[in-house]
Amino acid sequence: MHTLPSHAMRPLCLNPSLCSSRFPFFSFSIPIFHKFKNNPTIYKKSQKGPPFFSIRCCGSGSVTAKPSWELRRNRAAVQEPDEKVVALRQLFTKPGIGIDAYIIPSQDAHQSEFIAECYMRRAYISGFTGSAGTAIVTKDKAALWTDGRYFLQAEKQLNSSWKLMRAGNFGVPQASEWLTDVLAPGGRVGIDPFLFSYDAAEELKEVIYKKNLELVYLYDLNLVDEIWKESRPKPPNKPIRVHDLKYAGIDVVSKLSSLRAELVAAGSSAIVISMLDEVAWLLNLRGSDVPHSPVMYAYLIVEIDAAKLFVDDSKVTSEVMYHLKKAGVELRPYDSILSEIRRLAVEGAHLWLDTSSVNAAIVETYKAACDKYLMNRGSRGKTKNKQYFESDSLPVGPSGVYMQSPVSLAKALKNPSELEGMQNSHLRDAAALAQFWCWLEEEIHKNMKLTEVDLADKLLEFRSKQDGFLDTSFDTISGSGANGAIIHYTPEAESCSVVDPNKLFLLDSGAQYVDGTTDITRTVHFGEPTAREKECFTRVLKGHIALDEAVFPENTPGFVLDAFARSALWKIGLDYRHGTGHGVGAALNVHEGPQSISFRYGNVTPLQKGMIVSNEPGYYEDHAFGIRIENLLCVQEINTPNRYGGIEYLGFEKLTFFPIQTKLVDLSLLSIEEMEWLNNYHSQVWEKVSPLLEGSARQWLWKNTRPITKQ
Repeated sequence: MHTLPSHAMRPLCLNPSLCSSRFPFFSFSIPIFHKFKNNPTIYKKSQKGPPFFSIRCCGSGSVTAKPSWELRRNRAAVQEPDEKVVALRQLFTKPGIGIDAYIIPSQDAHQSEFIAECYMRRAYISGFTGSAGTAIVTKDKAALWTDGRYFLQAEKQLNSSWKLMRAGNFGVPQASEWLTDVLAPGGRVGIDPFLFSYDAAEELKEVIYKKNLELVYLYDLNLVDEIWKESRPKPPNKPIRVHDLKYAGIDVVSKLSSLRAELVAAGSSAIVISMLDEVAWLLNLRGSDVPHSPVMYAYLIVEIDAAKLFVDDSKVTSEVMYHLKKAGVELRPYDSILSEIRRLAVEGAHLWLDTSSVNAAIVETYKAACDKYLMNRGSRGKTKNKQYFESDSLPVGPSGVYMQSPVSLAKALKNPSELEGMQNSHLRDAAALAQFWCWLEEEIHKNMKLTEVDLADKLLEFRSKQDGFLDTSFDTISGSGANGAIIHYTPEAESCSVVDPNKLFLLDSGAQYVDGTTDITRTVHFGEPTAREKECFTRVLKGHIALDEAVFPENTPGFVLDAFARSALWKIGLDYRHGTGHGVGAALNVHEGPQSISFRYGNVTPLQKGMIVSNEPGYYEDHAFGIRIENLLCVQEINTPNRYGGIEYLGFEKLTFFPIQTKLVDLSLLSIEEMEWLNNYHSQVWEKVSPLLEGSARQWLWKNTRPITKQ
């Protein structure tokens, strides 16, 4: 599943400078937490990543796509009023609200990519179900911004009341710029501060303030929830489970001890962890609150001598309670997070806040409590703080330490147990995929009519029979022909296509297993591909091979490698509108940061040993076909004959082992070295996966891993 250009995947927007850890654990060399070179700041904003509202995509200099309202002209000559939008606007003038525009982002209170159904407010109000986008409703306009992966999907799903803003295209303003254009000076823009990171809210505030617009935080109610009412789904309440130490590799006490050492080194006495996968990783817990992601809705506050988990206790089993108690973690109600933030300020805590991920409600609550503390202290004279330390180098009383969460990087550097689980789960996943593709080709040969949804369901059936299977890691992208060009296409039973054997078929899918997370894309043709399709596929394959074989010095950020995957396409003037690689969690989120491989050069996080990234170049012709080839890779040290500068050189080790269809390869475009790569890869696929198969599936694997040669 391709990488995200949106802020939904928060860690990919960070810009940290990192150095090696001082806290290794056990006998392996991968550190848990890494120190930051930048020093913490007191009452200063952290360095920001790209603005929340500047979703960028890769495109050509000239844009020929017609605007959505022009394409819809024949469909909707008369604009129909949207009842939900009308109801939302009626709330603008209610007492205590008084706004002229309201922004509905994609995120929940934890900046999650995938969110529970009850928090899908942007999808509810707009009808657009893609994972990235921002909706804005004014008193007379409604507009939605999304990136290049979703243009075609949004075109289909938005009704005539909405204007589609193709973010990144020439002439399309950013959402904040649009607001300053359509609102009169003195206008008030409302947001739910729980749904915006502090950095995103500040970025928005700065832009609109210049045009005399005010940003209004509506703490006590979400306007979409007000009109959703009883039809809104209930919050998830499935039980939390313990993630076994044999898969986690490091116990909770050790992780917390390492984190506390980081707090002391940064001059902090407590930290707020709000990203759901960070909470799950740190506590070796997994949940089922969010589709496709084994996480639970919770906040975690870690202090020097305490830790508190803010969660709905109805999800906490006796096993989980015992697990947390052993690690010294107390439970608190999920909704009590703000009161705890105020308590920390009253007690003088130096609170570590990652303002790129912690929501604006928490940060503003802490800042207000700090101001109140200092005012009271000034009126009463110096008071003794019993709980938190004082030193000559730190201010007396509460203060914010604004830095990237150290858990983000620690989680990204997989330990040996996590890597073993990822390797094992990928092989079982490959076995399920072989059974699926064998079945599919037999059905196609029998001229069976199968829809895109039929295929996604059947793949789920095969995967669910594998040991340790829990869920899909995202909605399966099953696209035949033109639907394959919709980069984030999700087939729906009532509208999907029948799979056409004479067109390209793209399948991007993944699974959550108890020991690992998978993500793989293959593109195939069941008939005879055209010369154009073969050339495009082969150039995508050449880019995939180039990235797979890349060797690079340590401290190299992912954007440096992005061109490796695009070069073969660039040579004939082609490209794709998404990043080339995203981080992947170990039995966690299918998208994680801080690493990425992308044209977005703002992310300077270096690729490091133990990180997992996807390798997924592609090419898409709108309304025709889509091509993508995706494997997961693990960054590893490479034994080069030279070590210029006395530094390490890194490369990749494959995690994904599954055939790439050779029928689609134009052999005349491959070099001898590229052919050797493909043959060696297929030899490894056979060696690793065939022992898990029998019968026709094993025969299918044999047939599809035979060497190719130039005639």
